[in-house]
Amino acid sequence: MTSVSQVLHRYRNALREFASFGVIGGSGVLVNMVVFAGANNVAIHVFNSHEYDSFVGIPGTDFAIRNYIVYNVVAFLFANVYNFVLNRHLTFRHGQRAPFLKEYGPFLLVGAVAQVMGIVILQLLMNRTSPLYLHNSFFVDGEPFWRRRVYWAQFIQILVVMPINFVVNKVWTFRVVRQRHAAGKES
Repeated sequence: MTSVSQVLHRYRNALREFASFGVIGGSGVLVNMVVFAGANNVAIHVFNSHEYDSFVGIPGTDFAIRNYIVYNVVAFLFANVYNFVLNRHLTFRHGQRAPFLKEYGPFLLVGAVAQVMGIVILQLLMNRTSPLYLHNSFFVDGEPFWRRRVYWAQFIQILVVMPINFVVNKVWTFRVVRQRHAAGKES
């Protein structure tokens, strides 16, 4: 039988990477939420537009892309760059690095795929007809800000997709891409 200390020793580096990814991801969540809230507040106070308002209609349907989806994408892009730079230099700093864009492209692609899943989750949490709609009396569409449904929905979808990002980025972006780059330099 394997002792806990043997397991910890065996997986120490992976646990360190996961913890570092989590801390950086946690600060990235903060970046994401600040940008999301900032975009929401600019829309409200500058453009008199709210999160449920239509940003653009989907042609040929009664559906529209809502403002909160746009805030989500903008916040994702800011947080994605922030997380990549910190993870590249702190979490996955070992080994020979590929050039910035060769690593960032796959990181952005992984994030974008997870982002699509996040948008689906966000939509399910925000759509009043969804079984996952945040309808509890705690969640509101107005004040106070810390009970706003849109902010909680954004936070929840981030928490759901974060583990997917970690695993795929660890295995593909920061390992396979670097290995390919190193192999190409040896040829």
